[in-house]
Amino acid sequence: MYNSLIEVIEKYDTIVIARHIGVDPDALCSQLALRDTIRLNYPNKKVLAIGTGSAKFAHIGRLDKLETVENALLIVTDTPDKKRVDSVDFSQFSSIVKIDHHPFMEDFGGLEIIDDEASSACEILMRIIYSTKLEIDSKISELLYMGVVSDSNRFLFDSSTPALFSLISYFLAKYPFSISECYQKLYLRPMNEVRLEGYIALNMKVTENGLGYIPITNDVILQFGVDSASAGNMINNFNFIKEVVVWVTMTEDVKNSQIRVSIRSRGPEINKIAEKYHGGGHKFASGARVKTMEEAMQIVNDLDHLLEKYQSEVETNDN
Repeated sequence: MYNSLIEVIEKYDTIVIARHIGVDPDALCSQLALRDTIRLNYPNKKVLAIGTGSAKFAHIGRLDKLETVENALLIVTDTPDKKRVDSVDFSQFSSIVKIDHHPFMEDFGGLEIIDDEASSACEILMRIIYSTKLEIDSKISELLYMGVVSDSNRFLFDSSTPALFSLISYFLAKYPFSISECYQKLYLRPMNEVRLEGYIALNMKVTENGLGYIPITNDVILQFGVDSASAGNMINNFNFIKEVVVWVTMTEDVKNSQIRVSIRSRGPEINKIAEKYHGGGHKFASGARVKTMEEAMQIVNDLDHLLEKYQSEVETNDN
C-alpha cells in the first residue's frame, strides 16, 4: 500500500495536501511534513499545503496559497469525511489519496491509507517514510514528532504502543532534533490562556453521572483575550478529574457563526453521538460544530444519558 502511494505521487507534477477544518497540530504537522518530504525527494514537483491557518500554530510552519491547478493530485491527511476537509473543491483534482487514523466514514474515491489504531496521522507518515525510499531531514522529523505528541497527549493514550516508541527511537537517532524545543513550540502559552483554564476549572458543571461541561461564550473569550480555537483546544487539559468521566467544552465562534463542541472520554465511546450532530472523531476524542448553544446542550444531554447507561453497566459488572 505504501508503495502504491509512491507510485501515485510520482505520477503527478502538481500535488495539493489538505486536512480538516479547525486545524490542530497533528493535522498541520502531517500536511507540512508530507509537503516538505515530497519537495525534498522530488524537487521538480509543485507541492502545496493548503487550508485556513491559525495564529496559535503559526510558529509550526507556513501554509501555501491554493492556486488554480490542472491534472493535480490531492492528498488529504487526518480527515475521515469530505465535508470536514478545509478549502478544497474535490472536482478540481484528477486523483485523491486519504491518509487518516480516524474510524472510516467515507470513501474519497482513490487510494485510502487508514489505520484507526494509529496514534496520529503523523505516525502513519512515519511508517510510510520508514518503509519506503523517501528521505527526510531533522525539521521534518520534528514535525512528525510534534504531531504524534499532540494527538497522543504526550503518550498518555493506549495508542502509544511499543511499535510507536520503536519508530520514534529510529527517527530520533537518524534525524535528531531538540525535544525540549519541540515541547516549547507545542505547549508554551500566554498567561491569558492559563487564566481562562482557571475559569473553566472554576465554572465547569458536573452531573451526577460524571459529565463535565462548560459553555465558553464570546463574552468570556473577549474577557480573557483569546480566540475560539485556543479556548476549544483546552479540552485536553482536564483529563484527570476524578469525578469527571466525559467532559465537553462548547465554544462560541462568532466569526464562523457556530458553536465548537469538543468531547473527551475516559469511559464510554462518544464518537457516535458526535456523528449524530454531523461531527465525528475517535472513540474517546470527538467533536462537532453546531449553530446554537441550544443544539450544543442537546449533545450534552445525549452524552449524559450515555453516561447514565455506562455507569449502570459498570455498577452491574462490579457487583
